[in-house]
Amino acid sequence: MLTKILSAKNEVKLKTPLIHCITNPISINDCANFVLSTGAKPFMAEHPAEVAEITASADALALNIANITDARLESIEISAKKAEEKGISSIIDVVGISCSKLRYDYVKKLLAETHIGAIKGNIAEIRALLDKKTKTVGIDVAEKTAFGEDIQTVTSLAKKYRCTVMASGEKDIISDGENVYTVSNGKKEMSLVTGTGCILNVLSAVYMSVSSPFIGCAAAAAVFGICGELADSTKGMASYRLNMLDSLYLLTDRQILENIRLEKII
Repeated sequence: MLTKILSAKNEVKLKTPLIHCITNPISINDCANFVLSTGAKPFMAEHPAEVAEITASADALALNIANITDARLESIEISAKKAEEKGISSIIDVVGISCSKLRYDYVKKLLAETHIGAIKGNIAEIRALLDKKTKTVGIDVAEKTAFGEDIQTVTSLAKKYRCTVMASGEKDIISDGENVYTVSNGKKEMSLVTGTGCILNVLSAVYMSVSSPFIGCAAAAAVFGICGELADSTKGMASYRLNMLDSLYLLTDRQILENIRLEKII
């Protein structure tokens, strides 16, 4: 797995893949800049009249329901179906489905009608997709569940939708339904920066564009977590955000090898 993560990181720099992102407008600038810092190229189109054409020309698609409008929901559906039609890697961040019936119903319908390569969310959102009881405060997890149960939840959802599932948190869990890895990189200050979940989602699309969804999600979790650790947070969150961006741009294979905390569970 580690060799494949390093390979994905370096292949992105060689191939400069185009990543179509229909993401949270609150963090859209950061998402674009983090994609650029990997060596990939972002395209942030979201008008329903053009997204099919844009998606068809992309190497991967990142979808996000954090800040939704009627037009954005329409565009996500159009793009997801076009990506499936063209065999383009795709990932969706199911933000807030555990606290909104609109989001929950929309995502369930989308996943029933369209195959998406990877699903990302916190453990409460992943549990909600399996119709398990969960508590949230806004989009944040309000209660901890047993780690073994979380592994089972992530694996079950991956099997249900025949895709990769990533539950982000202090310890990210990634499963393709058969294999399970955890990534323990990152630090608590990352949660104080707006849009880090959105950034993890688009970075997953970046690495999925040159590998599998499973490898892509693991690579993104490791790379982004390491960048959070390497960035200086002592001067405040504004400079910390910029330091994470710098850390990603300058990230070396050696830094990954020295800092990655990757564990195979199954």
